[in-house]
Amino acid sequence: MELVAEGKHFVIVKENELPAMMKELEKYFPHSLKFHQTIQTYLNDRVWQFQFYRAKTWPEDPVCLHFAGCTYTPDNRTNESVGIFCPPDRLERMELIKDEDILFDWHSPIYMNFTHVGIMHKMEEIFREKVKGKLDGHIYGDIYVHECPAELDLALEPLAADEVIMKPLCIEDVKDIHDLYPARDIECLELFEKLVRQLPGFGVFTNLDNELAAWSLQSYYGGMFSMQTKPKFRRKGYGIQVAQSLTKLVIQRGYTPFVVIRPENDASRGLYMKLGFRKAFEAVRGTFVPFAEEDQPPVKGVDGVENGTLTEEIPLEKQCGLNGAGTNGTASEKEQVEC
Repeated sequence: MELVAEGKHFVIVKENELPAMMKELEKYFPHSLKFHQTIQTYLNDRVWQFQFYRAKTWPEDPVCLHFAGCTYTPDNRTNESVGIFCPPDRLERMELIKDEDILFDWHSPIYMNFTHVGIMHKMEEIFREKVKGKLDGHIYGDIYVHECPAELDLALEPLAADEVIMKPLCIEDVKDIHDLYPARDIECLELFEKLVRQLPGFGVFTNLDNELAAWSLQSYYGGMFSMQTKPKFRRKGYGIQVAQSLTKLVIQRGYTPFVVIRPENDASRGLYMKLGFRKAFEAVRGTFVPFAEEDQPPVKGVDGVENGTLTEEIPLEKQCGLNGAGTNGTASEKEQVEC
């Protein structure tokens, strides 16, 4: 199914209309921050090709979409992944998506990158009702937004100049970056080539053989890929040096820095909180897959998951990201997770 200019309830947003759309989205910060800055980065840098849609009843119904939602999917179809924003206190308006049979192919898998947990819960309800589908392989992540500028000036112990050096990333570093990236199943190598050429990023390299020890990079959604460090270089203070330098530069470029951190990753959470980041809301990424009723597996998974679905009702305060406790993810390794 090819993308079209108009669906049943949504219409494509022309480029000259995008700034006004961004202004409207600012009313819903921080929940709309990722969608807002995806538009901003698209207008400024054209790192990736996106098509943005808004509800035909916008702004009364502040629901919007962008295709693609991530840069790598198995069949490489633009509508195979989607980004969605709907205010967490207006989730009933996602009924517009439920009836959208032109833009969505409900009988094929739909991939979604980290999205507000309330939106993902509603999408799962829609998928179950329409095609008896489920959310597969989901991973939780907490969205941390930079809110305390004064803490960014934290005095850090200098890097050991005789051992390592911090410098901007370059195209020769792309393979190492992609190999370290935990979500490389949904973001392609080509994306990182474009990011390194067009957006700021820093790495810590060994003086002896120029090995990449740690890195962070601004992404197409305006925020930052969480800092990644090779295991043998951990606990040396490289990560916070990289994160601090990139956060400052992202702010200088007119963006609000944010990262995604797995709830169980205490080290990363502590690092970013030292730099002035605070938890804004909980998010989930995963794939919605259709299946026949007789194929539903009678298996219970991790907390709140039955038959691969988010079966627990999510309280409104958690949907809104207010004072919500961390949710256990499905993965056991203590890596950071990226949008």
